[in-house]
Amino acid sequence: MKPRISVLTIAVTDLERSLHFYRDGLGLPTQGIIGTEFEHGAVAFFDLSGGLKLAIWEHASLVHDTGLAATPPSPTTLTIGHNVASRTEVAAVMDEAARAGATIIKAAKDTFWGGYAGYFQDPDGHVWEVVWNPANLPAD
Repeated sequence: MKPRISVLTIAVTDLERSLHFYRDGLGLPTQGIIGTEFEHGAVAFFDLSGGLKLAIWEHASLVHDTGLAATPPSPTTLTIGHNVASRTEVAAVMDEAARAGATIIKAAKDTFWGGYAGYFQDPDGHVWEVVWNPANLPAD
């Protein structure tokens, strides 16, 4: 398999609420909700760096599409890392997330490996790590 991951899809309980959080609260670019003409088709895509997309799709639609049984989510199964260029930017992003309605679950602090990071949860409990890693700075 070649490393061609292009879309990261997260299940949400309220598509409009999540659209508002990611677009209006965090400022991620999107065309908004598309696919409403199809049963189980409504989705929103957000442009991330490097051509990666973040998709939000209602949990019931993802259950329908995969054929898997609905199960309670575990917030510690997966985290999404947002790498920034400075310690100060970690604080700025954490503040932006809190203003957008995120729950800060771990305030930013020095890490054991020499970086600086904090964690927040989006309205559906997805865990995001905002991290400054001096050994892995973002290109932009």
